[in-house]
Amino acid sequence: MATVELNGAAITDAESFHVESQRAFGFPDSYPHTMDSWVDCLSYLRDEDGMSSVRLKKDEVLHIVVTHSEALRERAPDVLEEMAFCIIGINERYEDYGEKAALELELR
Repeated sequence: MATVELNGAAITDAESFHVESQRAFGFPDSYPHTMDSWVDCLSYLRDEDGMSSVRLKKDEVLHIVVTHSEALRERAPDVLEEMAFCIIGINERYEDYGEKAALELELR
């Protein structure tokens, strides 16, 4: 299982969430800092699309750990809620393609 850590203490709003995500997931410089783009970048981790430095093998799961999640929950609960919602949607997309769900979220 691959693991990526997002620093919840560094996330105070949507923009800082995207900056932290770009750093942690290795999104390209052209990443436009939107949730639609975040979803797109994490929807093809088993493909060679170059939208993330993370590459999963068949049936491998990416464990997304949000450290300092209480700080994130206090300062930007809407960002945390939207991230969790999008992870569910991304996993459904993988399953629609006949693949195993690819993302798992842990709050620490």
